[in-house]
Amino acid sequence: MLTGELRNQIYRVWDAFWSGGISNSFEVMEQITYLLFLRRLDDVHAWAVA
Repeated sequence: MLTGELRNQIYRVWDAFWSGGISNSFEVMEQITYLLFLRRLDDVHAWAVA
């Protein structure tokens, strides 16, 4: 079960995509996956440089 805070965070992310013009849930998941991939890539790069 989702807690109130987690649910609010999910709604805020959904609202950000919705207001950006992405309303298809599959597209939202695709974009979230892409953003997570880029974040992980950046973390690995930052670790390798340090």
